[in-house]
Amino acid sequence: MTEPASLYRRISVRILPILFCCYLVNYIDRVNVSFAQLRISAALGIGPAAYGFGAGLFFIGYFFLQVPSNLLLQRIGARRCIALIMLLWGAVSASTALVRNEWQFYVIRFLLGASEAGFFPGVILYLTWWYPAAVRARVVAIFLTAIPVAGLLGGPLSGWILENIRGGGLQDWQWLFILEGVPCLFMALWVFMALADHPDDAQWLAAADRAKLDSILKEEALRRAAQKSAADSAAKAFRHPLVWKLCLLYFFNMMGLYGLTFWLPQTIKALGWTGALQIGFLSAVPWLVAVVFMLFLGARSDRKQERRNHAAFAAVVGAIGFALCGLAHSGVLGLAAISLAAAGIMGLMAVQWSLPSNLLGGSAAAAGIALVNSFGNLGGFVSPTLIGQITKFTGNQTWGLHTTAAVMLFAALLLVASPALEPWQAPGTG
Repeated sequence: MTEPASLYRRISVRILPILFCCYLVNYIDRVNVSFAQLRISAALGIGPAAYGFGAGLFFIGYFFLQVPSNLLLQRIGARRCIALIMLLWGAVSASTALVRNEWQFYVIRFLLGASEAGFFPGVILYLTWWYPAAVRARVVAIFLTAIPVAGLLGGPLSGWILENIRGGGLQDWQWLFILEGVPCLFMALWVFMALADHPDDAQWLAAADRAKLDSILKEEALRRAAQKSAADSAAKAFRHPLVWKLCLLYFFNMMGLYGLTFWLPQTIKALGWTGALQIGFLSAVPWLVAVVFMLFLGARSDRKQERRNHAAFAAVVGAIGFALCGLAHSGVLGLAAISLAAAGIMGLMAVQWSLPSNLLGGSAAAAGIALVNSFGNLGGFVSPTLIGQITKFTGNQTWGLHTTAAVMLFAALLLVASPALEPWQAPGTG
């Protein structure tokens, strides 16, 4: 029988590349609008306030469908559900090329959010079927590196498309949405053909290894059920006070993430750099720093079996980065500050997703994880909208960046003030 550590590595080799690539494509399709905005502002007459509102509308559509989508995934399996989600979001993302005015932009952003609502919470739930809590922070961190890698690859790719691809009656920003939307179709096929719904379906695992994993996860479920703070049904998850604290924590985190993501090209441009390709390559720098930091923090959190202080530290790093970015006026210092902000945001995100599954089991995990993600992602609506309005009235992004710094500080304070969020100690690291 395979030792647990070796077993988890074998599982990771089979499922994480699929999930990582899906999220990579997902995130590029979600935020490529930030690069398209360099063009559509003039082409369609969409100003910063309208752009911020439209970018944020994604999360209103995202909000409403996450809980039912996660419950559906639990019912029909990850393979079918995730493949269907990818087909829908790829088609909607490519259709953004057809937008002709502000109101169409609003509608397509709402539909994009609705179409991909179930993907992220579905994956987080899916990972709880394969890994115990003791190793989940590093696994989630590996999965979440798709976000900074999307920045590393998506920025230069988007900049190159805007600089070089046009013709066929389409403008460069239209080609951007089409070329970055089509890969979803191929990813959906890969998911349907290669992803196992559950460890019981994984024929590439020996029977003894499947039994070992089942034993570890069942033992963990029994310990969780014995906790007075645990919830094991969807109804209990909605009434659980710690779940709502996690919702608020993730709301703050998403305000930071999308305050950075949707305005990153504009922030870099304001620091003195010009040209879509140059901005694209420079936008990769903060995400490279974020990859290193989040993998380090996730692994350290697992090794120490401590989550809350690690997450609070990351939130403080993010707050400092945003504050310094608002004060920086030179390109190099500004880029360093942005990198610090990105590191803090992604480090917080990697560690905090170890918390919900330690409080929830059964259908409560499906509903609770989706609730945390859906409510938290409303921060993705508030943040770009708020920064857009602040930019409109002040003429620059400085106060928007300071506001985001304060939000990240609130996240750190919430963690420090909530010792009950610290998960119980779980064996199974191997």
